[in-house]
Amino acid sequence: MNQGRAYLQGVFAVVFCLSVQAAWAVVSFQNQFRSPRNKERPLRKSTSLIVLHTTEAPSSSALQKLSALGECHYCIAEDGKVYRIIDRTRVAFHAGRSMWNGRSNVDDFSIGIEVCGYHNKSLTPAQYRSLSELIGELQYIYKIPDHSVISHSHVAYGTPNKWFKRSHRGRKRCGMQFALPAVRRALNLATRPGSDPDVKAKRLVVGDAYLSRVLYGTVVSRQKPPPAITAAKPSAPPAATESAKAAANKTPGKGGTKRGAPPPSPEEAVRQLAPDVPDPDENVISKRRSAWDIARGAYNAESTVYLFPDGSRRRGHQIIDFKAIPVGTRVTVHAMDENLPDTYQTIGVNGDARDIAGDEALSFKTIYIYPDGHYFRGSQLNAASVLKLPYNTKVLLGYSVGGPVTAKCPPSVICGVRWRAKDTFYLINGGLTPGDKVDDSKIPPGTMVFFKS
Repeated sequence: MNQGRAYLQGVFAVVFCLSVQAAWAVVSFQNQFRSPRNKERPLRKSTSLIVLHTTEAPSSSALQKLSALGECHYCIAEDGKVYRIIDRTRVAFHAGRSMWNGRSNVDDFSIGIEVCGYHNKSLTPAQYRSLSELIGELQYIYKIPDHSVISHSHVAYGTPNKWFKRSHRGRKRCGMQFALPAVRRALNLATRPGSDPDVKAKRLVVGDAYLSRVLYGTVVSRQKPPPAITAAKPSAPPAATESAKAAANKTPGKGGTKRGAPPPSPEEAVRQLAPDVPDPDENVISKRRSAWDIARGAYNAESTVYLFPDGSRRRGHQIIDFKAIPVGTRVTVHAMDENLPDTYQTIGVNGDARDIAGDEALSFKTIYIYPDGHYFRGSQLNAASVLKLPYNTKVLLGYSVGGPVTAKCPPSVICGVRWRAKDTFYLINGGLTPGDKVDDSKIPPGTMVFFKS
């Protein structure tokens, strides 16, 4: 009798476990675009964030690129199909230059989900269903709370440039719709971050005020800027009559009590987002609209084209003084890569140290590589010496230094999976060789490695 009861209890336990698994293992995956990069990506040591992206392109072009470069763990197409790109236990290169709560390189502790679409256009109903199910499943596996499901625009940041003297939040608007309360409700997310921890701690400054209001504010409107999250609520009218109060609380035509307007649908909330280019004239430089306002982090990219009023053209990487670009210049941004690789700038070509590094010219993470191959951190110099740096000195912003390379300390030990990245540089024979072009069998012993941090 006892054996029979024990058997039935065991069967019940198995059925219960299977039913619990079925409750969250609801997503079916497509493997046609599984990335060939899987075998070279290391296992992730921890997972504390889910980062949501928008591809800024349709699935017809996005899936091939994401697969080839291994730039996310999952991608959700317009029809709701969920494609596995990089195994969820491994590192995917989806966040680029990123920071959250003082931790850099968000790729190392997050899962990245790309949704085929645009940051200011609504998802399809099928995408909402699939994304909600996928988020729920990943939250169950990794014990991730709702407020740790965030967008790429939350974590991406930029280094000093012509407009901002310090590293700043606002490099990307990618996925910003995922901060809207209406959208989060549709994804079964009850909470969101209340403020930017890195701006609050003064590690970064705000580089896009509108984006900041979308991420942490309460109202988004095309017609007028939304109030900041700290804005006080308006007080009630001082003296309303009882009859007026009763009339205000009645639902017209039904005689019921009005409980306020219903919250907007996700589609309505997303429609209120200001478009990046509201009309054809908005991609033209004016006194109030700079190259940064139009192109963001791609302002100096080779793929960004500037058509000057005199009819001449230049690409972003060919321009030195962006503040001197004449009014009336039309800007065409062709950069489809959400994470354009960082590269070095050069004293004399891109300006002096103050032009390039701004207030971070003397930072520990600003690296100066002299023409003869010697290098110094900004923290090793002083204000006078950085202004005397020789012509052709190369400048890396927000970098760490590792090495030297030895037989027992190869590049993969020095900087992990980033040893082959485009924005990792090897100091070889006085020059900088990017990681994607280095021959690991020919890296000289003693080589120093500069990698993003």
